[in-house]
Amino acid sequence: MTEENAAVLAEISEKSDEDLRGILDRLDVEEQRLSYERRMLHAKIDILKAEVKARLKEKHKSGTSAISGHDLERLTEILARDLVRRD
Repeated sequence: MTEENAAVLAEISEKSDEDLRGILDRLDVEEQRLSYERRMLHAKIDILKAEVKARLKEKHKSGTSAISGHDLERLTEILARDLVRRD
């Protein structure tokens, strides 16, 4: 929650009905903007995942290993880091 939104909620009892409607209108517009950005981000993620999947399928068809040495090194680093955090 932003400081501005926190201040609005803290002073809510002091606001007139007109002020509250104005705040609601602004927040609705902001929510619509953020929702649009979220949908666009998810669309980009879906496109990238589909591309990665298609490339992996192509590698598999051609007999090339889908997992590189670099991938294994990164996985090892990630798993080792997770183990250290649990201790």
